[in-house]
Amino acid sequence: MKICCLGAGYVGGPTMAMIAAKCPAIEVRVVDTNAERIAAWNSEVLPVYEPGLFDVVKLARGRNLFFGTDVEESIRVSDIIFVSVGTPTKTYGMGAGKAADVRYVELAARTIARVSEGPKIIVEKSTLPVRTAEAILTILRANSRTGQFQVLSNPEFLAEGTAIADLESPDRVLIGGETTPEGQRAVQTLVDVYATWVPRDRILTTNLWSSELSKLVANAFLAQRISSINSISALCEATGADVDEVAHAIGRDSRIGPKFLKASVGFGGSCFQKDILNLVYLCKHFNLPEVAAYWEGVVQMNDWQKQRFAGKIVNDLFNTVSGKRIAVLGFAFKKDTNDTRETAARNVCRDLLAEGARVVVYDPQVSPEQIRREVLEGETNANLEIAATALEACQGTHAIAVLTEWDEFKTLDFAALQHVMHQPAFVFDGRNILPHQKLRDLGFRVHAIGKPAPLK
Repeated sequence: MKICCLGAGYVGGPTMAMIAAKCPAIEVRVVDTNAERIAAWNSEVLPVYEPGLFDVVKLARGRNLFFGTDVEESIRVSDIIFVSVGTPTKTYGMGAGKAADVRYVELAARTIARVSEGPKIIVEKSTLPVRTAEAILTILRANSRTGQFQVLSNPEFLAEGTAIADLESPDRVLIGGETTPEGQRAVQTLVDVYATWVPRDRILTTNLWSSELSKLVANAFLAQRISSINSISALCEATGADVDEVAHAIGRDSRIGPKFLKASVGFGGSCFQKDILNLVYLCKHFNLPEVAAYWEGVVQMNDWQKQRFAGKIVNDLFNTVSGKRIAVLGFAFKKDTNDTRETAARNVCRDLLAEGARVVVYDPQVSPEQIRREVLEGETNANLEIAATALEACQGTHAIAVLTEWDEFKTLDFAALQHVMHQPAFVFDGRNILPHQKLRDLGFRVHAIGKPAPLK
């Protein structure tokens, strides 16, 4: 069997690497038109940072895992074709700001149709609106004379930072296909691939539409929990309650559970906001405005939490940060990844720069170029600096804002930092990972999300 994946990004690269590692008898090709990205996959410095990923890639690369740019040849020789191209939120036309932009998916479908001969199984790996498979199948069958196609939905449920563990031992693998005999045979073919290492009871099969919608709904529910606890964090600060204690108390209820109840500056990443907005658009399209408004509120709460955090920094620094130096520790949207898509740090940095602050950013995995690109969007601003270490970022600052929960920030020598910062020195913990009482004992003025302790 031969498999190829169109798209060598955060999903396609790691997923195909795991399939190749677990299924040495299957030839796996990952192809992309971005030659620079492919070169990185073939190097010692992968374009995606994920703990454990390099070991998996190294095991299979050159054996049965190949990265290249010859898209058409890879399609031609493959039995199963995964489509893992980008589906960003539209910035133009109908549905701008909410609907998924599926032009790359359509382009992939037309390319597959043009070069395919004989039977092919096409697997949707990108996050797509419900019933996209119907459009893909229409394009394939209308533009191919010799190809025979079955389209499956196999959404990814990876959490960045733990993607390799998620692929190694997933909660579930979801595969949706047509309910025809041909569709079910295609489903079984993909089931057999995953069953090489995934227990069969964790491989769920559904119809196409249920599979497509499940991905959006899963991310919407997870994001909803984060926005819910973040809304309560504001109430905790106003009333003197402790958000961690509240979260622990409600999380002990077996009907609720403890996961995704960690208050923070807000969620980010490639999926949560994009998928919720896509869900909002679908609900409006199907004339369900009340449902759309409900889910839109999840995004609005997340945006408000970021604004609230930046506002707290300005207010506590005596209502002005103009000319003040503020260290931002962490720019990735979460630890153990270099992904900055929709990161809360971008919004906080922009708000502080708009107030005239001098912002110094440090992140152990995100490049200076990427930070500048995210914050400035092609503009220039001398007030944005990038530091090579956390200690360098904190030198001569008025405040420290922790925006990513990197483990190294938990062990910073704050006793030493306190002597090189302007006084009074402030710490704003946007992830609630620091020893707050210890910091107060050292003389820091501390603000933590949803915590009752007053500033000293």
